[in-house]
Amino acid sequence: MKLHLTSGEGQHLFSGHGPGYVAVNRVRYESSIVVTPTSVTTWSVSGFEALRMEDFAAVLALQPEVVIFGTGRAMRFPDPALAVELAAAGIGFEVMDSGAACRTYNILAAEGRRVAAAILID
Repeated sequence: MKLHLTSGEGQHLFSGHGPGYVAVNRVRYESSIVVTPTSVTTWSVSGFEALRMEDFAAVLALQPEVVIFGTGRAMRFPDPALAVELAAAGIGFEVMDSGAACRTYNILAAEGRRVAAAILID
């Protein structure tokens, strides 16, 4: 699906997504990434089933107010302990399929929120 950039000049926003990829500012990524309005970084995770809190350490270091976690083509819920630890750090945590995560991230980033999207590519 192609998304249309409506605002956010100078920000990193999702411009598309589909099976096996997401695009940020029209650059295609075929591996898991973490996106903020100011950065795009690769996210070395071994897969959904193996997720641990340590996998979110780089995301936490960005000090977002909310993390949008895109779990791939289908929405899957990780171990509830992840949400508990993020909440203890004062960070909101929303889980959704990666397409919904891309759209939600774009809205929050355009509003000027400190948001990070952690997107799994499966």
